[in-house]
Formats: sequence, structure tokens, C-alpha cells
Amino acid sequence: MWADLSVRRVDRRKVKVAIWILLVQATLGAFDTLYYHEYKLKLPQGDHTKTELKLHAVRDFCYAIIIGSLGFVTWQGGFAYVLAAILLAEIVITLWDFVEEDKVRQLPAGERCMHAIMGIVYGAFLALVLPELWSWSHLPTGWGASYHGIPAWILLLIAFGVFVSGVRDILASRS
Repeated sequence: MWADLSVRRVDRRKVKVAIWILLVQATLGAFDTLYYHEYKLKLPQGDHTKTELKLHAVRDFCYAIIIGSLGFVTWQGGFAYVLAAILLAEIVITLWDFVEEDKVRQLPAGERCMHAIMGIVYGAFLALVLPELWSWSHLPTGWGASYHGIPAWILLLIAFGVFVSGVRDILASRS
């Protein structure tokens, strides 16, 4: 019984660290979007960036779900597989985006480095959250409470911004 309680405490710490790493990832993503995509390169104004903008939009919607929820809930049972699919979709979209970027534009060195750093940070997040996701998948399907205080609220605010960014990218890709 005591061993089970200590394992649960360690798991909570891993999830808490994962939430902080997700906050770092979301902050880096916000900087990448605002500085490189919007300010420096003005991607929404480019005719050659329609596919890239569509990829960004879909990825933004995935991220809005991920970062908007994990500060408050766990995805249990069948929902764990839905979250796993969203995480996998984000990876596939990011890889596709890398290929698309290389086809249509020259990336500034800083943006290329930012993408590498974000890949490393996302890998650290996945290394912590995937074992927990596996554990959650064995629970009855539903949402579990998992409140992470101030970081959860910051992530929720960023999730709203990411969602708005996705809508903007979809609209820009159509004009």
C-alpha cells in the first residue's frame, strides 16, 4: 500500500514537470509565431505560404486542445487514445511543415534554431507525459481532475491565443 502511494506521488511530480515543460513549449511557439511568422516574415501575406498556413492552423488547433486541457484534466480510458492521436497528429504535421517550409522559403537561422529547440522541448514533454498517458488509458473512460495552479491558467490563456492564431492562418490561407 505505501509503495503504491509513493508511486502516485512521483507520477504527480512527473505530470507537474511536464506541465511546466509544456508552458515553455507554448511560450517558444508563441515567440516563433509572433516574431518569425508574423513580424519578420509576414507569412499570412505570402501567396507561396498557403499550404504552410493550413498546416500551422491544424497544428494550432491540436495545440489548443493539448495545452488548454492538460493543466486541468487527465484523459482517461478511451480518451487517452484520442489525446495520443492528437499528439501523434501534431508530430506528423510538424514534420510535414518542415518539408513544406524548405520547399517554399529560406528559413532564417534563428527560426531554424527555434524549431530545433522546440523539437527538443516537445520531446522532453512527451518523455514525461506518454507513460502517464499509458497509465490513464487503463482507467475508466472520462476526465480526471488534475489541477496545476497558475501554469494551468497561463496555458489556458495561451491555448485561446493559439486557437485564434489557427483561425487567422486558415483565413489567410484562403485569401
